[in-house]
Amino acid sequence: MSKKKILITGASRGLGLAISKKLSANYTLILHASKPESFSHIEPGSHILCADLTDSEQINNFCKVLKKEHGDELYGVINNAGLTFDKPLLFQPEREIEAMLNVNLKAPIMICKTAMKIFSLNKSGVIINMSSIVGQTGNAFQAVYSATKAGLATLSRSLAQEAATAGDGHSIRVLSVSPGFIETDMTDAIPEAEKEKYLKMIPAKRFGQVEDVAETVAFLLSDKAGYINGTTINVNGGLL
Repeated sequence: MSKKKILITGASRGLGLAISKKLSANYTLILHASKPESFSHIEPGSHILCADLTDSEQINNFCKVLKKEHGDELYGVINNAGLTFDKPLLFQPEREIEAMLNVNLKAPIMICKTAMKIFSLNKSGVIINMSSIVGQTGNAFQAVYSATKAGLATLSRSLAQEAATAGDGHSIRVLSVSPGFIETDMTDAIPEAEKEKYLKMIPAKRFGQVEDVAETVAFLLSDKAGYINGTTINVNGGLL
């Protein structure tokens, strides 16, 4: 019996890479990055599907290929790819705003649309949209990024309700995961003084590791999480 296929966007580094390593034993992976050379590590047996998600045409082509080549066995989608340009909105160029909207929100919406078509035929599937704590709290100099992450949480709740209209016999779940301060390339650029400020606010008294998120994603994909749906799972050490 062939393994179920799971799509992971932004799989070449950070959270996406950690998730791919965690899932590789139990699933056949479809790994996304902007270009093949982005990968320094590829799990054996994985499929590579590349696209620049800042470009609307490439998003549409990506979805067409996903459905054509993997629709029969696609079981899970993890919309993990993300992009941020941290600066005051006052000085944010429109091209940066558009790029963040495309990668963080439009691409997940279009991929979700494709996945929902596939899952409706297959009568099962799980979508996990990677949100962020800043989608709940907001964050200075990340206005657009925060807005897109809030949008993913609401998208997940709405699609879970839509999936319920598919009729009896369907087991389609949609939810979001909201990491807090996780040590990745994106957080490495934060000044040490700022990191210390955040650390004092975390009851767990440590920053999160990518493995913390990967373990959560693996559980949510499993049948053990079958009654978890339409909600946001926080992985933040208690950061408020």
